[in-house]
Amino acid sequence: MSLPNIWHHRKVADTSAKACEICYKPSTSVLITPDKQDFFYVCLVHLKDRGFCSPIIDNEAIAAKKKKEMDEEVERLKKEYEEKQRKKKEKEAEKEKDKDKDNEKDKQESKENEKEKDADKGEKKEASTADDKGKSKDMSPPQAEEEPRIFALQRVFYQRRLDRKRQAEMAKRNRERLSNPNFFPSVPKDLP
Repeated sequence: MSLPNIWHHRKVADTSAKACEICYKPSTSVLITPDKQDFFYVCLVHLKDRGFCSPIIDNEAIAAKKKKEMDEEVERLKKEYEEKQRKKKEKEAEKEKDKDKDNEKDKQESKENEKEKDADKGEKKEASTADDKGKSKDMSPPQAEEEPRIFALQRVFYQRRLDRKRQAEMAKRNRERLSNPNFFPSVPKDLP
């Protein structure tokens, strides 16, 4: 029976930590085969070591993740643009209403418009700083890349796992043979 050289990285509880297969320090990381035939504990440091194992990268999953992120970014930018256009139209409508008012109050309105423009400039500055704050939240650097979850052991370590598996199977067969009474020769019944 051959094991595939595909190992999934799993974490266990701190209370379940056991000795690392390489350095014998307590570890909560486990490498296990997909069909759960074999597993062993290993330190995170060894998973980063290229001499021990190499990650198997799923390019399709990475491409799908990037496409999803881009779609979300496009949607967010569209919403921002629509919001800016709506605010711009509202301001234009307010200006038109101000122009349609009575001509008698033109002088007062011009003074009020100047005050409103000053206030609008202050609001724009506040809005732009608020937008910048919102953008800085959204534009924050993406989270650190996730650690790889699937690994392939280097040839030497993979062969060592196969040898251990074979030795365990042979020991089990030998125990079964020894527990079977028919395994041993029987005492002769005839006289010589």
